[in-house]
Amino acid sequence: MAEHLDRVWRVLATGLCFVVFGAGALMIRALVFPLLTVAPWPAARRQQICRDVVHFALRCFLWLMAAVGVIQYDVRNGERLRRGGLLIVANHPSLIDAIFLMALTRGADCVVKADLASNPFTRGAVRATGWIRNDCGGAAMVDDCIASLRAGSSLIIFPEGTRTEPGAPLRLQRGAANVAVRGGFDLTPVVIHCEPPTLTKGGKWYRVPPRRPRFVIDVHPDIEVTRWVPDGLEAVQAVRRLTHSLSDYFSREIRRERA
Repeated sequence: MAEHLDRVWRVLATGLCFVVFGAGALMIRALVFPLLTVAPWPAARRQQICRDVVHFALRCFLWLMAAVGVIQYDVRNGERLRRGGLLIVANHPSLIDAIFLMALTRGADCVVKADLASNPFTRGAVRATGWIRNDCGGAAMVDDCIASLRAGSSLIIFPEGTRTEPGAPLRLQRGAANVAVRGGFDLTPVVIHCEPPTLTKGGKWYRVPPRRPRFVIDVHPDIEVTRWVPDGLEAVQAVRRLTHSLSDYFSREIRRERA
């Protein structure tokens, strides 16, 4: 009986969190971002403040999700994300992975799906923060990512491009490796683990797992690109080699976390 009541509560609490997220996003879009738009700051400064607004709002949202019992989470070595100019790469098992990373990384830029720019709940944030959309073309997107990092922003990329299908192997795209190789940036890998799985690709929000899911967000030490890519390789070969190495790395670390 207690388990049934707990599950019913988590369904209701999950719905509440979705409502709060949507209402909060609309409120910030309608009230906060317009005020910041007319403030007498340079465009780059205004954009950075908008990113800070999102950062603190998402920190509050994570607190809410944990407080009402929807999730529990553990952040390991989170201080590594408090530096600037990081190329952050992470696996993507759940819908809320980006929320974790943006809540942990102040002022972060992020590569986001193009359809978020037309979603009524997220388009305000996408436009105000200047996050990089993934529909601007491969070369143009890489150039935008490199420019963002060289300007001192941390950049969050999910190399898979979408959430991992439950039980399927990782399939990484080459965007993150292109940025690292062509821009000469080290990588800051973040391994995200959720047990039991929740909010997975194709899953419904109301199908909560049998017990409260626990997220582990483990920020690993930086990896120099030259560790996996020998000198002298052409850029195309280096990108292919780095993508393969990243796939092996994340697959290995996910298995280790599950063990």
